[in-house]
Amino acid sequence: MALTGTLTDFGIADILQLIGQQGKTGVLHLKNKDQSVHVHFVDGNVVKAESATRERRELLGTMMVRAGLLTEAQLDRALEIQKRTLRRLGDILVAEGFVSRPTFREMYQLQTTETLYRLFHWKDGTYEFEQQEVDYDPSAITPIRSENVLMEGFRMVDEWPMVRRTISSYEMSFDRLKPLPGGRAAVEEGDDVDRALDAALSGGDEEGGGPSSAERRVYELAEEGVTVRDIIDRSRLGEFETCKALANLVEEGYLRAIEPKGKSTRPVAGSERDLVRTVKRTAVQAGIGLFVLAVMATLALLAVRMSSPLGTRYVPRTGEELLAGNALARLEQALEVYRLETGSYPERLDRLVEAGLVHRAELSWPYGTPYWYQRNGDGYELLRPLP
Repeated sequence: MALTGTLTDFGIADILQLIGQQGKTGVLHLKNKDQSVHVHFVDGNVVKAESATRERRELLGTMMVRAGLLTEAQLDRALEIQKRTLRRLGDILVAEGFVSRPTFREMYQLQTTETLYRLFHWKDGTYEFEQQEVDYDPSAITPIRSENVLMEGFRMVDEWPMVRRTISSYEMSFDRLKPLPGGRAAVEEGDDVDRALDAALSGGDEEGGGPSSAERRVYELAEEGVTVRDIIDRSRLGEFETCKALANLVEEGYLRAIEPKGKSTRPVAGSERDLVRTVKRTAVQAGIGLFVLAVMATLALLAVRMSSPLGTRYVPRTGEELLAGNALARLEQALEVYRLETGSYPERLDRLVEAGLVHRAELSWPYGTPYWYQRNGDGYELLRPLP
């Protein structure tokens, strides 16, 4: 399969769909300005994602030190052995008794997914897929389905703007305002982090209604003077899940965010602002559901697309109409949120992109032609383009 080009013409989602659906084995090379990422696939599943320009704090050993799993001395010792023997870092750490195999596997998987999800923020760049044999350590990672990467990537990109409005700096810290309900012990450092992450993805506590396990874990880490960056490092939930949990705890009144210079964030006051917050959260949750359904429909129809030349992008009319209906509802929700925030509907749809309510691709998805929009007094008209 010859797959090369620019991300402006063929986005990361399309590339992952193609590789995943066709079950390809090889390496996807991506470049964006001064960044370079190599994603390794086996039978269409991701087994490694490495950045050639990764900062020191993003190196696996450093991540484990920041998470409190290793000491600097232990890491230096392991790296010295690796330099002499050329053995894998994970094998050395486990053999020396510094970490357990499951803990190393957890951190390796986290590093891989964090690298993958950052790709969804790339607006431009180049890509090239090189079909070749791929060697990886099956004891270090469970192959990740491309469809799962797509679902999570879209969800994170969709929710990040809302999260960032509450968690505006990695140097923020927090005060605890009240204890979490239920009297249940929070997730301890030694507990299974996967349980916290599973609850974060499901959106709530397994007992229903209360804070999720991820939120409980993050709450315990949010001690006085501990920054957002420190909580991300120690939680081992990933950047997005940690920040989302913090944002939820602030919005629900369990934590108060403190600006880097020791100044408290301005509290939200007034019933109208409370309404905006409620509608925004509801709209985001509903929009995610619609978007996930749309992506699932796209994946189901991709096999039909594969039978045609790549450039035709053929999708049956019924499927295309389903995707357009979901996209139209998403835009309508974003328009209502925009009106609540600003007092009026936008003059143009791209204002929704500037406000962080939708992605630019959604303004013309799935037809590739922009939706027709016109503001009329206190209302608007929004029509899907003719296929």
